[in-house]
Amino acid sequence: MSFAALDCGSNSTRLLIIDDQGCSLAREMRITRLGEGVDATGRLGDQAVERCYATLREYRTLMDQHGVTRSALVATSAARDATNGEKFLSAAAAITGADVALLSGNEEARLSFLGATADLPSSSLPTMILDIGGGSSELAVEVAGGLATHSMQLGCVRVAERVLGHGVVNNESRAATLALIESELDHLFDSEPRFTSVLGAVRLVGLAGTVATLAQLDAGTSLYDRALVHHRLLSRALVNQWRDRLASETPAQRLTHPGMVVGREDVLAAGLFILSAVMERFEVSELISSENDILDGVAATLRDNQQII
Repeated sequence: MSFAALDCGSNSTRLLIIDDQGCSLAREMRITRLGEGVDATGRLGDQAVERCYATLREYRTLMDQHGVTRSALVATSAARDATNGEKFLSAAAAITGADVALLSGNEEARLSFLGATADLPSSSLPTMILDIGGGSSELAVEVAGGLATHSMQLGCVRVAERVLGHGVVNNESRAATLALIESELDHLFDSEPRFTSVLGAVRLVGLAGTVATLAQLDAGTSLYDRALVHHRLLSRALVNQWRDRLASETPAQRLTHPGMVVGREDVLAAGLFILSAVMERFEVSELISSENDILDGVAATLRDNQQII
C-alpha cells in the first residue's frame, strides 16, 4: 500500500508519497504562489489557480505511477482566506481524486508538529515548531495540559505584499514590517498564554520554505541535499545576517547566492523577518531546520487509518 499527502499552500504546492512502512517514495515541490493577491482581493486569482491545477495534474500522474491507495489534499491559509476557496478545493479533488480538507490554523499546527517531531532526538526542553508559510505561520508546543497551538496571520507572501515589498527594503517598510510582526506576537500570547511558559527554555524547530532555503544558503549548495539541511542547526545571528543581507538586495541579486530557491527570492526576506522576531521573543539562540513537516503529519495519519480533521 502507498499513501499520498498533498499540500496546497500559499506559496508552494507539494506532494509526499510513502509506503506502508513510512518510507518516502516521492517528495515534490513546485512554487505556485496560490496566495498571490489574496491579502488584497480576498479571492484566489485565476492565474494562481491554474498554476496550482497544472501541478496537481502532474502529481496525479505520479500518484498513479506509485499505485497510491489512499490520498488526502490539505489547503491552508490562501484557501481559508479566499471567498472562492471551496470552489478551488472541489476542482482540486476532481483532479487528484484525493480526500480534501480545508485546515484551520490550529489543525495545520497540530499536523505540522506531528510530522516534524517524529524523527527528532529526545530533549530535556519542550519542543516548539514554527511553520512559516506564505499566508500564515503556525506554532505548536508541548506544555502541561497538552499541545498548545496558534496560527498567526503572518507569512512570507502576505508580509511582502502588505508591508515589506519584494525588493530592496527601506527604513519605512522595515519599521512597518516589524510593527506588524510584533502586533501578531502580542496577539499570540494574549490568545494562548501557555506559550509564555516556554520563554527562554524551548527547543525550536523551523519548518517550510523560509527555513529550508536559509539552511541551503548556509550550506552554500545550489543542489538540494536533504542530508545537508535536515536537522541543520541555524543560529539567530545567522538568521539576522541573511535577513539584512537579502533586505539590501534586489530579487535578481538574491538569486546569485548558492542555495537560493527560484520563486522564493522575492519573499524570503519577509520570512526571515518573521523568523528573527519569533526567535527574539522566545529568547531562542538557535533553531533546528526540519524537512519533515505537515506533509509527513498528513501522510502518517493516512497510514495509520486516522481522520485528518
